[in-house]
Amino acid sequence: MIKLLKKWQVVVSSVLLLGIVVACATVPITGRKQLNLVSDSEMMSMSFTQYEEFLKENKVSTDAEKTALIKKVGQKISAAVEKYMSDNGYSSQISGFEWEFNLVEDETPNAWCMPGGKVVFYTGILPYCKDETGIAVVMGHEIAHAVAKHGNERMSQQLGVQLGGAALSVAISEKPEQTQQIAMAAFGLGSQYGFMLPFSRTHETEADKMGLIFMAMAGYNPNEAVPFWQRMSEMGGAAPPEWMSTHPSDETRIKDLNAYMPEALKYYKK
Repeated sequence: MIKLLKKWQVVVSSVLLLGIVVACATVPITGRKQLNLVSDSEMMSMSFTQYEEFLKENKVSTDAEKTALIKKVGQKISAAVEKYMSDNGYSSQISGFEWEFNLVEDETPNAWCMPGGKVVFYTGILPYCKDETGIAVVMGHEIAHAVAKHGNERMSQQLGVQLGGAALSVAISEKPEQTQQIAMAAFGLGSQYGFMLPFSRTHETEADKMGLIFMAMAGYNPNEAVPFWQRMSEMGGAAPPEWMSTHPSDETRIKDLNAYMPEALKYYKK
């Protein structure tokens, strides 16, 4: 009986290991391996639904000029993403993306991109952007989160931690409210929903690097990312020590941006 039990343990362990190997993906540009247990189609289906709900519940800006600028930058960055992915054999990783760019009236300095290319800028971040290139810094960074599938990675981790590794279909069926909270948090919609999973320092640094490449390919000077983040660091308020924060410290972020800048400039053509 003991021998039989051990054999079954080996079989189960092998199956789990195989599942992990199959679920491993590679992040474009950085080459980091990640575990994604939720299919892209499931992620995007939820994302598109939540995006529509968000737009219904929030005031979309009627400022035609500012909205047009957000859409212009978004279209240029998304075109650069598609070119990079195509040139490097990653096109399948953005299959099903339906790009959309909106500006909402909210004083919070924030922006995000949900799985599948659904982007929202808050009017509160525009003063920090200052101009079109500043918007491109933010746009490249937020789109990078979606391209790198950070939302999928976060949701996969939380399904394991909070719901015992249940498959998404089972989690939705048995614990729909908790699963929706996890999804909203993984998409990065914000604390107004009462539950938020911040991106990790690894994700933030990765999005910084990828964002530099994307904005450079779109024709925006990546050097402008440094003064943008310096402006953001001057927003005020005491920042927690880096080891307590999910974001890199301002000093570390700027140091990393400067270190990666020579690579990003290879993609920049005035």
